[in-house]
Amino acid sequence: MTQIGIIRHGRTAWNVERRAQGSSDIPLDENGMEEAQKLADRLGEEEWNLIYASPLKRARQTAECVSVKLGSLPIIFDDRLVEVNGGLIEGTTEAERLEKWGEGWRGLDLGIEKTDAVIQRGKEFLEDLLNEHPDKKILIVSHGLFIAHFLKQLVPQFEMKEALRNTSVSTLIKGEKGWSCEMYNCTKHL
Repeated sequence: MTQIGIIRHGRTAWNVERRAQGSSDIPLDENGMEEAQKLADRLGEEEWNLIYASPLKRARQTAECVSVKLGSLPIIFDDRLVEVNGGLIEGTTEAERLEKWGEGWRGLDLGIEKTDAVIQRGKEFLEDLLNEHPDKKILIVSHGLFIAHFLKQLVPQFEMKEALRNTSVSTLIKGEKGWSCEMYNCTKHL
């Protein structure tokens, strides 16, 4: 049976400022590093086989903290796990977007990666993951919006009632009838 632990990266300065990060390569802030260490301490008490992570700094740093605590568990960095590309809105706050493009900015073509493209790369990643590592316990360190799309595809019947918090853990198990979400958005380590 395959089990996946999906982790959102630790906090960044842009999270605090509520700036769209997208594919911008923003590192964890001091608080984010502390969150990642607390996450690592929690996961250090569990058994996992390997880690996949987005290569963006905030996910990389989070994954590296966890890897060390799990005895230098291998990390495989995969570009398909990066955050949804935010196009022209990256680095901006909602107020700045409203000022620059107006109330209808969401309806404009600002170069934001299309949902279908995000879902497609998520599907391809999952297919490869399951083919290469059947019946393993795998951690995935990625980003909020990418994870939300990923979870909706794997467990469409599951309602995500709250946004994913930094360093949250969500676990999925693949059974005979497909995927089920065993835990969602858990931050008990914080």
